[in-house]
Amino acid sequence: MENSELLGILEQLERDKGIDKHILVEAVEAAVASAAKKLWTVDKNEDIKVVLDIKTGKLTAFAGKEEIRSSEFGRIAAQTAKQVVIQKIREAEKDVVFNEYQKKIGQIISGNVYRFERGNIIIDLGKTEAYVPKKEQSHKEEFRQGDRIRAYVLDVSRETKGPQIVLSRAHPSFVKRLFELEVPEIFEGIVEIKAIARDVGERTKIAVCSKDDKVDCVGACVGMRGSRVKNIVQELQGEKIDIVRYSSDIKEYIQQSLSPAEISQIQLAYDEKKANVIVAEDQLSLAIGRHGQNVRLAGELVGWELNIFSFDQWKKLQEESEAEEKESEEKQKAQEPTGKQSGLNELEGVGKKLVGELEKAGFKTLKDIAQAAIEDLTQIKGLGKIKAKKIIGQAKSLVK
Repeated sequence: MENSELLGILEQLERDKGIDKHILVEAVEAAVASAAKKLWTVDKNEDIKVVLDIKTGKLTAFAGKEEIRSSEFGRIAAQTAKQVVIQKIREAEKDVVFNEYQKKIGQIISGNVYRFERGNIIIDLGKTEAYVPKKEQSHKEEFRQGDRIRAYVLDVSRETKGPQIVLSRAHPSFVKRLFELEVPEIFEGIVEIKAIARDVGERTKIAVCSKDDKVDCVGACVGMRGSRVKNIVQELQGEKIDIVRYSSDIKEYIQQSLSPAEISQIQLAYDEKKANVIVAEDQLSLAIGRHGQNVRLAGELVGWELNIFSFDQWKKLQEESEAEEKESEEKQKAQEPTGKQSGLNELEGVGKKLVGELEKAGFKTLKDIAQAAIEDLTQIKGLGKIKAKKIIGQAKSLVK
């Protein structure tokens, strides 16, 4: 490699690949010095230093301050410089790909199915490869080698063998991006996607609202004769899509999210973000959906826990709840201090607390106290002889 040729290559790398020329010069100098060390034996305290003249392209080697002249040096320098240049070109190309696709995180890109590897789909993007992991695929979709495929860029990371580009067709944002591409009103910001809940391969619910009163958000997403939403369903290979009208009124929003089921009544628990939804008997299975899919996705969409009941189920639940409450009250009443039942509350100067202490000590009725000795009562905390005598006297009078 001629000196001028080396400089020309370094300058071209700087222009085409965006690598700083000084970084390239330092890399060539370090690599040639390392190679030269293997050729010559020098004093332990002396390092071999190589200098590249950026005006002439000449490489010169020094051991300490003394220049090393060798017929072998020119050949070694040329070979090493060539290897460094090739390595830097590869690194630069990897950086270019990494930077390009990192900017595309969150976007949809296209490629061709190249091969299948341990459940992953390897995609040929032209400049590089990407892959769709098994967990980011829909179990309902099938692809063959050579098929054109679109996917959502989930992540891009640096690896020694090159950038790793992870794609997804299962992420909810994949559906969101498809709507942005298909519906101009969403792309322009007139219609806003508020939330998405997705059961991959089966069903997606998407909540939308309009910032312009003249634009119907649901109609815009559906398109003329359903053309827009049909295109998205086709891309998702038959996945059903429910387009829900968003509302700041939570009752209205829940009602919309459970469509196509008709809701009769909604009871809200704001603190717990729970809602009991009552429907007619013929709407129950529709509201719940197959394997609970409709109510589950509706709950994810609104961010509330939704419980569906028919009128009969709700009535039965209310009756059971009332019976439990009544039973609980009776149980609590039975466990409460029995001062009223035993007559201990009739004793002058005996409060609820002391009644409890007396009962705890075994004096549960007026008769128990009337037959007690003063010493027995004084064992109770806070009860002196005078008060004990007085209480026993009162108990005897009340018993008579």
